[in-house]
Amino acid sequence: MSLRTAALAVAASALVLAGCAAGPAASTGPGASAPAASAATASDTFTYAIAGDPTSLNPINTGDRWGLTVTNIVYSPLARVEADGTVVNELAESIEPAADGLSVTVKLKEGITWSDGEPLTADDVVFTYTNKAVKENGNADLLWIGDKPIKAVKVDDLTVRFELPSFSAAALSNIATETYIIPEHVYGDVTDFSGAELDPIAVGTGPYRLTEYKRGEYLAFEANESFYGGAPAIKHLTLRIVSNADTVKAALQTGEVDASFVTPAQIADLANSPIDIHAYPEGRVAYLGTVAASPELSDVRVRQAVFYALNRDDLNKAAYLSQDYFADAYSILPPSNPFATTEVESYPQDVDKSKQLLGEAGVSGLTLTLGYAGSDPAQTLQATLIQQQLAAAGITVELAGVEPAAVYAEIEKGADSAYDLFIGGYIMGIEPDAYSLLFRTGASSNYFSYSNPATDALFDQGIAARDEAERKTIYADLQRQIADDAVFYPIADNLKILAVNQRIGGVDAARTAPIYTLENFGLLTEK
Repeated sequence: MSLRTAALAVAASALVLAGCAAGPAASTGPGASAPAASAATASDTFTYAIAGDPTSLNPINTGDRWGLTVTNIVYSPLARVEADGTVVNELAESIEPAADGLSVTVKLKEGITWSDGEPLTADDVVFTYTNKAVKENGNADLLWIGDKPIKAVKVDDLTVRFELPSFSAAALSNIATETYIIPEHVYGDVTDFSGAELDPIAVGTGPYRLTEYKRGEYLAFEANESFYGGAPAIKHLTLRIVSNADTVKAALQTGEVDASFVTPAQIADLANSPIDIHAYPEGRVAYLGTVAASPELSDVRVRQAVFYALNRDDLNKAAYLSQDYFADAYSILPPSNPFATTEVESYPQDVDKSKQLLGEAGVSGLTLTLGYAGSDPAQTLQATLIQQQLAAAGITVELAGVEPAAVYAEIEKGADSAYDLFIGGYIMGIEPDAYSLLFRTGASSNYFSYSNPATDALFDQGIAARDEAERKTIYADLQRQIADDAVFYPIADNLKILAVNQRIGGVDAARTAPIYTLENFGLLTEK
């Protein structure tokens, strides 16, 4: 998942994609039109409704759900880290850590070609990792240990050695996590990978090739017949951008789209339609975040007062209806994570204590602005409840429901942000060091403006420790520290619910997956 970045962590800037072949037409707004240039019929097309445009289509720096979904369709990683922490090889034939823990050697599978027919080689791997490790490109954090990068070195045409500047218990996971290989022969002359697009259009090793992107409407793909996993049975794939949940439900009911995520509340409405429901865990943490640099929230007592005014159970039941679809979250790690602990300050609702803390901080008449994804039904319900719950403690909350990318673009401004609070969610996987992307001082996805040298030191200790039990102790301390600092209020680890038309088969073979929806869209079939 990593995967994760989602860093989900989700990314923060709006995408302006310039070139698809000769260049797709720009969208005039959110739409639901089918690919105008496609001659495909419903019998050879899988149409999947997604909630918004990718923030980035550049595999070097993408971190949002839909950008990573597209990346996973077009490109391939060396390996995947499964939900249980198992490493499964993709482009790699073997991955061997050295006994001293200071290098990892990867042997590539023979005979893999790019979608343009050129062979995959070690040069492509070295090229990808070298550029991803450039901090200015925006997604380098996990490829650095301390103040030095992990280096990728070509051994021969099919072998790469990753050299670590020092031992890191997280090295194998961080090398395998969310790095999708791009071709040097196509992008070798590019000197800046910080942008949201690659030119020319994607050449990859994944099951499909991107052929057209009309912003706000759709992304169209054709099968990569040379895919190393076997040519896809369904020759065309369309990701159709539909932000309104009710419109998605109607499109599923009429068969206008084959699949989409739905909410627990929508499941009953689909009961009489030829739809199968696949609910699965992502190891996701849904949360209320604070912008700690906000003048209104710079005092930890004020942040704690906000948290004590909240009722986690009510927030979860409003959004997810039943515990069949969520588990309460209490720390930065999802409850299913083996490093997670519940021995943290969980901030059980206590309005009197909230008022007491505000009094101690000398704060009265506090007004906060809450940013959230206005098109997300769960976030909209939770935002309204948060407003009501904080009102009981004398805190006024102004709601700002906007596009998801706009939320993150705004909170990145730190002290200058228009938002003091925001609703978000992320999927970072099992390796606890991956969460440093969010909570280490100055990290690329530290949307909380959070900085504590004690937290940074615990992250350093965690990757330096070789004993698993010692690491668990360190990361338990880390979770307690962040909870005490009250920059992050975990709400739930909620299931993702995928609705799929019964004319489509192969979902189990394609495997539901955190962030990407499916590990391999190419294994879907038509019944």
